[in-house]
Amino acid sequence: MHTRLYMCIEFIYMECDMLDFLEYENWLDLWDKDGLYIVPVDQHTEDHVNTLNFAYDNDLMRRMRVERLLGGEAISTTPPARTIRTPSRFRILTTTDDGVVTIRCAQIINESRQGRLRTYPADVTYTLRPDGDSFAILQKVVRLQNADSQLASISCFV
Repeated sequence: MHTRLYMCIEFIYMECDMLDFLEYENWLDLWDKDGLYIVPVDQHTEDHVNTLNFAYDNDLMRRMRVERLLGGEAISTTPPARTIRTPSRFRILTTTDDGVVTIRCAQIINESRQGRLRTYPADVTYTLRPDGDSFAILQKVVRLQNADSQLASISCFV
């Protein structure tokens, strides 16, 4: 159990590092083709299909989001935000017989953009499928603690 937990933690640290250093193309490679990236408005909902979300991205939408972030054409992403993600408090919630792991962690996302520093605390739940020596993301749900408040930006939550 501990080995699996450490492997998941290492994978999540790697994903955070890729996002913080704008390695979006490499980040896309971490995903299962059927994976979903979700940032719900209601942080308590489990019904992401029938409720409002800031993001509900399949493979195509993730690729389009990365294209906008790298293209510099969207005013909301110019200049790109500098971020530092700090994940902590890891807990495996479930493990299936075929090795799929659901793990939850806390994450502080610090965003520096246009001279302003903003902090976004979140609970993040990953569903990870074994993929060789690593994992592929089947689902990532970012439950922002302040989702019901005014958000200055959501481009940093990729």
